[in-house]
Parts: sequence; structure tokens; C-alpha cells
Amino acid sequence: MNKLLVANWKMNKNTLECIEFFNEFNSKYSAKRDAWVSPQAIHLSLAIHEGAKKNVKCGSQNASDHTSGAYTGELSPKNLKELGAHFTLLGHSERRQYFNETSKLLNSKVKTALQEGLKVIYCVGETLPERESNQTLSIVGDQIHQGLNDITDAHEDNLIVAYEPVWAIGTGKTASPTQAQQVHAFIRAELKKKFPSFGDKVRLLYGGSVKPDNVEELLGQKDIDGGLVGGASLKAKDFLALCGDK
Repeated sequence: MNKLLVANWKMNKNTLECIEFFNEFNSKYSAKRDAWVSPQAIHLSLAIHEGAKKNVKCGSQNASDHTSGAYTGELSPKNLKELGAHFTLLGHSERRQYFNETSKLLNSKVKTALQEGLKVIYCVGETLPERESNQTLSIVGDQIHQGLNDITDAHEDNLIVAYEPVWAIGTGKTASPTQAQQVHAFIRAELKKKFPSFGDKVRLLYGGSVKPDNVEELLGQKDIDGGLVGGASLKAKDFLALCGDK
């Protein structure tokens, strides 16, 4: 299976910048690695259209745990699927931190998105104080077990887990390949215990200042199947490099 690079553009790029990105990216992308893009919701339809030219899958940065109703400002996973979205990010540390999303709420979101046929990239990770107090594995383990409760074998092909140490997001700091692999190996073991029939098949992504100059060493680790990329995904040249096209 190819390594997977997922671009999380967060609340960046206007319409013209999205078009310019895809024009450059599509002209050089060779599919050595799978490339997915997660733009702002207002640009998702555009991204789906442009990405389809090179089989670049696009998805949302968030989704509701409801499919319809009086939930102003929310994104229906049912309608995201209808639009042509391939996946959604859920549980990104910024959603947990700034919007107070708990693993219990995220579990509801994960189940709803999976039921609607979206792939889910479920994010877990610890803060710097939690790492410094040796709580990394307990924090990540709790997020795994609470956020992925009641997931069935029927959804085994649609679940992806991303480990993103909060202290390494947008800071320029990166977990060393050894540190990242240690947590990924722990996540793999927890997934195998929780999902004996498919836990060993779930793609695991590393997110936290992934850049062209560190991506090869990170992706060379046994349990790292790809990257969830923030800042380095905003320039087509950098994202191409991450995807193996320099």
C-alpha cells in the first residue's frame, strides 16, 4: 500500500490560491504516494473538482455528529458524501483545544461519518506538559478507546488514525522518528487489542511539522504509513516533495 500524505490547509487559501495550487500540483504529481487534500469547507467543491483530475481525494476538516436538522453552521456528513467528499478529519487538536471537543463527542462524530460512507482520519495526541509528565501513552490510549468505541468490522477500510503531538504542530518542533515510532507502535498495539480482526490494517499517520527534509526518515518507520501535513502542504512545491515528486 502506498504511503499517504494528507494536506490540512486549515483556514488558509482563497479561491484563486486553491486553483493555483492544483494547477501546479497536478502538473507534476505522479502518484508515487497517495495525496489527499482537506481545504476549508467553502473550497471543498472546487478542490474535489480539481483533485479529480489526478485522483487526489479531498475531504473536510470537520463534520457533525448529526446528518441534518437545526444545527446552524455544522457540516452534515451525509451531505459531504453527496458532494463527493472522500473523507473527514475528526478530533484534530485544534478542534479539541479551541472548540472543546471531547473524545465522547468525537466518538459520536466518528460513528456518524463512517455510517455515511466517509473515511475518517481520527486524530490523537498529547500536549507538551502531558509528554513532560510521562502521560503520552495514557492520554493517547484514552483518546483511542473513548473515541473509537463501537466501531464495527464493517468500517475497517474507512478508519485511519493520525498521531499528532500537540507540541509539534506549527511550532517547527518535530517528534524524532524514534519518538514518533514509539507512539505509533503503541497505537498499533491498542488498535489490535480493540479491533482484533482489522487493527493491524488501519493506516497510521504522523502529524506534527512534517517537512520535505524529515519526511523520508519519518515514513521509513515501521508503523508510520503516512503524514498529516499542515504548513508544508500550503505550497504545491513542498507538498509535491512530500509526495516524492521533486
